[in-house]
Amino acid sequence: MPTPDAPSFHRPWTLAVLVAVVLLEAAVLVGFAVFYAVELLAGNAETSPGGAAFTLVLLAAFGAWLAAAGVFLWRGRRWPRSAALVAQLFALVIGVPTLTGGVVVLGIAIVVPALVALFLLFEKRVLAVTQGSARGRNHDGAAPERPDAGGQDAGGAS
Repeated sequence: MPTPDAPSFHRPWTLAVLVAVVLLEAAVLVGFAVFYAVELLAGNAETSPGGAAFTLVLLAAFGAWLAAAGVFLWRGRRWPRSAALVAQLFALVIGVPTLTGGVVVLGIAIVVPALVALFLLFEKRVLAVTQGSARGRNHDGAAPERPDAGGQDAGGAS
């Protein structure tokens, strides 16, 4: 039985690009967390030490969450699509005002990957790979092979 991690599992290039964007965003968030940690330890925090520590923890947690979403997207799971969608919406909420506020290069660097990821999240091949239900997964987390049910789910409802 093929699993998403087995060589016989075909991952479309669109999934690879989506995962790359999500993991790049996660790396940027973790990078900012490290920057905040260095600035906090050096005593150069632009905000209060408590505010800098809170921002550091928030960036690190969000970066780890997004990295996990990228890994599980690569494995063909369903839940990371919503996690990645929320991250892209947050990126647009930050990127659009940045872009329109005159910081064009940074705004583009935030908005373009978010738009690419949003498009790829709903691309048919990505959806096909990640449509497996969490119900019915075998012991290693892979969805079992199912014959075509004629548009019906496992419960028989269409």
